[in-house]
Amino acid sequence: MPLILTPLIAIFFIMILGAFIQKIRVLPNNTDQSLNLYVYYVALPAIIVAALANTPLNEILQWGFIISLTLAMLLSYGLCVFISLMFHPKQHALAAIRALNATFGNTAFIGIPIMMLLFPQQHNALTAAAVASLISILLFAIALVTIELQQSKKHHSAIAIITRALGTNPIVIAGALGITLSSLSFTLFSPVELMLNQIGSTSSPCALFAIGMVLAKATRQADTANTEKIKLSELCAINTVKLILQPLLAYCFLRFFEVNHQLLTMGVILAALPTAASVYLLAQRYQVKTISSAFVVLIGTLMSFISLPLIERWLTF
Repeated sequence: MPLILTPLIAIFFIMILGAFIQKIRVLPNNTDQSLNLYVYYVALPAIIVAALANTPLNEILQWGFIISLTLAMLLSYGLCVFISLMFHPKQHALAAIRALNATFGNTAFIGIPIMMLLFPQQHNALTAAAVASLISILLFAIALVTIELQQSKKHHSAIAIITRALGTNPIVIAGALGITLSSLSFTLFSPVELMLNQIGSTSSPCALFAIGMVLAKATRQADTANTEKIKLSELCAINTVKLILQPLLAYCFLRFFEVNHQLLTMGVILAALPTAASVYLLAQRYQVKTISSAFVVLIGTLMSFISLPLIERWLTF
């Protein structure tokens, strides 16, 4: 059995458990929101600070890795926006959500546990996932600016929107803090480091459990909603870009920049992860492709059981 299937199966079972608990309504209806807020504002920042602070700055700033993933994501994003606007001119918010679904991988909620399980003795695996998560925030900010400029009744500049989005993002703040501590060669106080690691270790199970709850909610809404048409061809096209095109682009760029094989493997796997549930939450907030976004996450997660083992096998040759 391919090594990557072990964490994938464990991840899927946690999501199934979350969906089951949501279906039988044992927990309050807004538990998924509370868990997402806890992971986003507490657990993920904790593990990112701990990972980056204990990593030498030269290992964090692997420019070939950073540039390769950034270019792969931006090219995939731009392609999706271009195609969407061809079929639906002037609907920039719709194009932004579609593009974000096709590029914003679950590098934080799924990527971190996969990296930890695939590379248990490699500290840079966690750093790679943290860096990939920070790069993904750039795409999220671009999509947010696009949607805000089209839908907001208040006239805010793009710079003001993106500054607010990045300046208040807990993952960006945690990343900046971790990199600063690393650059200063600051050693975390042992109890503080233990606390951050203990809190951070709760991020993955809580996030995955919440994703399962979110998907269960979304499918229930889809059963009752008649306002949004679900197109299977669109969902498959988006996931093809996310699960195949983006990792292929990442591979080409990583090879071009001569990144070492282990870091190349990490980069391609991180680029090949299914769409994060955060995109569904953004779509829900602005009421743009809400149900479709939920199904992109669900279908992409299921498809990754095939795509990720194939990619892992390809990279081992």
